[in-house]
Amino acid sequence: MTTTHTYDALVIGGGGAGMRAAIELSDQVKTAVISKLYPTRSHTGAAQGGVCAALGNTEEDSPEWHAFDTVKGGDYLTDQPAAQLMAEEAIEAIYQLERWGLPFNRTPDGRIDQRRFGGHTANHGERPVRRACYAADRTGHMILQTLYQQCVKRDVRFFNEYYCLDLLRAEDGSAAGVVAYELATGELHVFRAKSIVFATGGYGRMFRVTSNAHALTGDGPALVWRRGIPLEDMEMFQFHPTGLARLGVLLSEAARGEGGVVLNKDGERFMARYAPTIKDLAPRDMVSRAIYQEIKEGRGGGPNADWAYLDISHLDPKVIEDKLPDITEFARVYLKVEPTKEPVPIQPTAHYAMGGIPTDTDGRVVVGPDEEVVPGLYAAGECACVSVHGANRLGTNSLLDLVVFGRRAGADAARHARETPQPASPEKPERRTLAMLDGILGRSAGDNAGEIRKELQDNMFDLAFVVRTEAGLSKMQEILGGLRARYDRVAITDKSAIYNTDLMEVVELGYLLDCADTLVAGALVRTESRGAHFREDYPARDDENWMKHTLAYRQDDGSIRMEYKPVKLGPYVPMERKY
Repeated sequence: MTTTHTYDALVIGGGGAGMRAAIELSDQVKTAVISKLYPTRSHTGAAQGGVCAALGNTEEDSPEWHAFDTVKGGDYLTDQPAAQLMAEEAIEAIYQLERWGLPFNRTPDGRIDQRRFGGHTANHGERPVRRACYAADRTGHMILQTLYQQCVKRDVRFFNEYYCLDLLRAEDGSAAGVVAYELATGELHVFRAKSIVFATGGYGRMFRVTSNAHALTGDGPALVWRRGIPLEDMEMFQFHPTGLARLGVLLSEAARGEGGVVLNKDGERFMARYAPTIKDLAPRDMVSRAIYQEIKEGRGGGPNADWAYLDISHLDPKVIEDKLPDITEFARVYLKVEPTKEPVPIQPTAHYAMGGIPTDTDGRVVVGPDEEVVPGLYAAGECACVSVHGANRLGTNSLLDLVVFGRRAGADAARHARETPQPASPEKPERRTLAMLDGILGRSAGDNAGEIRKELQDNMFDLAFVVRTEAGLSKMQEILGGLRARYDRVAITDKSAIYNTDLMEVVELGYLLDCADTLVAGALVRTESRGAHFREDYPARDDENWMKHTLAYRQDDGSIRMEYKPVKLGPYVPMERKY
């Protein structure tokens, strides 16, 4: 049985970007949010350290310096007009959150307090600057709660625990709706709409050690990819240097912003070797590679000599408890380490996708080198690639990306919905989805999804992580081919309709395999090192050949075709990235 719903606009995903888009949409057109989680459980809530804007509340700052740091941090793969726009709109975005009631930390005179963060500098790299606005180390959580309250105030219609399983496109290619699976009943629902905003988050669960929640399985990028939309810069995946050893649970960069340092097993503060000016406040890709290098040269700690350490024990205990309460608790609970007295074991953790669904600065999905707009289709947040993060996202720019481009996507999606008639839905729109689910449920014996997922995560961690080579990536491509063949034979024992999480985990595994395919394909063709993408066999950045974005298309036979489009330049001339 299938139920059909009709709305002007749909938002897929109830995290920060999705709810910010929904706030903008619901004031103007009939809107629904489809989320596989309750919105306040979305991964935005895990973001800790802050959201940046050049408010200049504690020292001089300017949007121009912020834009420069974003472009340089992204190793010049950043589209500069997008970075400038985000830096300029950041200030109003922060004050709007404040007006909506977000409980920021305050300066003694009552203004929003700001702290230092990796890669944030004054006057184009001269010295560190305080730009990160924060609510202790729970900034993402506070943004999520604030946006949810605004959605409730506006009577936004939420369909919670509904999994989006297909994107519907009209004959002219425009967005026409989605097919979703209701977890509580096992029923399919067809949602018709004129505008659809994808805001489904990242896909870090393809790696063994990740800071990402279990729900981050690349649903949005995989769904549009299967429907003919390319994915941009998928090889650009950020590894955060300070994840709890073995577990990947994040210890915010705010710890280093407050004065924490990273150490090797000898207790040496080694970042001065790699970034002499800003040391431990270097961008994430540089600190992650520095940790990798220390381990490689035999200076790693722990039972397998593959850890570094984060030390905050020299900080004032009041600062630690007031400004870093969550991460200190994580160290105590998960590793039984007392961070006020001893260093915390850390290792790089898969953290953030810079690549994703290609969009313009209004959140409109665009295809090909000429950026042809797909009518009615939008994306925002981590699942999107407006290429404001380039090859390496600057800390605190993710929460800013959510509110700035979530708002812009919502505003343009509302305009499109007002101006456009409801597109014709394809006949029997749920047909493909039914065939996929029946295929999984109909097999009485077959491969185990959990084993396939574990092999995917272990091999991606070993072969496509902080340091990559042609041999490793080619091997990973072969492994993915084998995993894909096994995935087509997956069977599950739970055949029930009600809360069949086994079934949905199989579907999510398919999304992860799609995202891993495109990541590895992009990493193989990009024969240079830039930002988070480090090729040991091509250690230098190659601006002559690679100042361009990769676009990965899915072919009918399952293979991947690559296309390229130029980086949008601006006032900042590419230079060597030193800190």
